[in-house]
Amino acid sequence: MEINLLCAMLATYLVNVPFGYIRHGVKKFSVKWFATIHIPIPFVVLFRYCFDLGYEMYTYPFIVFAFFMGQYCGKRIRIYKMRKNDIKVQ
Repeated sequence: MEINLLCAMLATYLVNVPFGYIRHGVKKFSVKWFATIHIPIPFVVLFRYCFDLGYEMYTYPFIVFAFFMGQYCGKRIRIYKMRKNDIKVQ
């Protein structure tokens, strides 16, 4: 695997962690929920451009995996913090 793909995956992951954190705190299928999922997409496109990946098919599963793992880890961080502070988890 090339280093540019790894860097793009890391950047995608790091951008999505805060959005996953925020997404867990809003009502499902609301406008804010929808926005927290879709606002990072232009950043992912920018990362693909900046790291000179192009749009080759073999890169999509890796980038999509990093996107959803960032969202998931952000959610898990929020759940952990809420449990640590004894706040009721939804």
